[in-house]
Amino acid sequence: MERDQDYYDVYQSPLVERYATREMGELFSANTKFRTWRKLWVALAESEKELGVPISHEQIEGLKRFQDDVNHERAQELERETRHDVMAHIRAYGEQCPESHPIIHLGATSAFVGDNADLIILRDGMRLILKKLVNVIDALGEFAQRHRDLVTLSFTHYQPAQLTTVGKRACLWAYDLTLDLEDLEYRLENMRFRGAKGTTGTQESYMKLFDGDEDKVRRLDQLVAEKLGFDASFAVTGQTYPRKLDSQFVDVLSGIAQSSYKFSNDLRLLHNLKEMEEPFGSKQVGSSAMAYKRNPRRCELIAGLSRHVIANSLNPAMTVTGQWFERTLDDSANRRLSLAEAFLAVDSVLNVYMNVASGMEVYPAVINRHVMDELPFMVTEELLMEAVKAGGDRQDLHESIRHHSVAAARAVKEEGRANDLLERLAEDPGFAVLKGKFGTLTDPGKFCGRAPQQVDEFCENIISPIRKKYAGQLGMTATLHV
Repeated sequence: MERDQDYYDVYQSPLVERYATREMGELFSANTKFRTWRKLWVALAESEKELGVPISHEQIEGLKRFQDDVNHERAQELERETRHDVMAHIRAYGEQCPESHPIIHLGATSAFVGDNADLIILRDGMRLILKKLVNVIDALGEFAQRHRDLVTLSFTHYQPAQLTTVGKRACLWAYDLTLDLEDLEYRLENMRFRGAKGTTGTQESYMKLFDGDEDKVRRLDQLVAEKLGFDASFAVTGQTYPRKLDSQFVDVLSGIAQSSYKFSNDLRLLHNLKEMEEPFGSKQVGSSAMAYKRNPRRCELIAGLSRHVIANSLNPAMTVTGQWFERTLDDSANRRLSLAEAFLAVDSVLNVYMNVASGMEVYPAVINRHVMDELPFMVTEELLMEAVKAGGDRQDLHESIRHHSVAAARAVKEEGRANDLLERLAEDPGFAVLKGKFGTLTDPGKFCGRAPQQVDEFCENIISPIRKKYAGQLGMTATLHV
């Protein structure tokens, strides 16, 4: 794509330039915004005509003819004169279809187009996020099933704890996202439209338009909502729809960012352990100086963008608290930034997450080596119980385990030797009765509890219903810009 010199002389948002998909970028574009304004003006005129306002068929057809043909340059010119974006676009629209000019925006306030358009865009943005979210969940489910019984160390405090499986750990990542999906679905299902509420939400202008006929005023509100794909509008509003909705939506996005950030941290730690890695291109460069490096830059990108979303979630919350009475305009500039950026950033995060989850590399030999380094300590209780069953003294055996454990740990930490605790115990007279059984008793698969079965149950009970519900939206592949 050719770019003129101005492109290089003026700041460009990295969210658009480097990270977000074109689909999400177009949704928050000027074209989408102002075409949606015109769609709203058409719906309002149609609804008013249906309810008896003297609007001609020709006037509505004039509006429809130029609904998607926005004369942006003329609108910008008029906005410089009027210092009012909505009035500028009304005039620009009216210049294209003069016969329709008298009935554009009839009875409406600026929030009729501004807020209702925002709600449409937020709804459509959430639908795009949902599609990507279920595809990431699907990819993690496939990964979990593939590695359901690959035994690995679990960690608490980033210290080796017990054994789990790689598949079970992937279920933890996926479960976080399914909880986010539940929140997202709830917000979408309960979303409302601002509708036709008038200047400060009292519908006074529409009462005048319909000569005090309250039934028609109520019906106008319903008709406009239905024409734009909403089942209901807010019961009451001030000049704007409740800014609480912005905060709730961005909270959902922040939740997705939190889940994604957690995943990216885990995988970066596994990178360091050389147990798992994110995809790495055949020509990808890890470091300009250290050619051997394979840095987890995709996960680092998830982390960096997720931090931005989490921090940004304070903006809508502060806007809610700062609205005076029916409305104050200090929300406007902030919302232009905070809402769009939350969607663009989470779109980017899920795009990278999908790419990583679909191509994670696993190194079983390294994983097994780490398991065997720690397993001797973990199986001592099993050996103790078996030796007692064979007639040994529990207290004497416990003391032997303690003595050999301390010696083995010191050899590992101070001398860099392999963990030889099992060999020490095998030579201990107290455990002689178990000779020949050590291999069976210390099989790692015996020490991961129900982890493989939990993977099966999770995929069947949690992921399968999601796959069934959203079958038509699965199968996405993520392409990274950088």
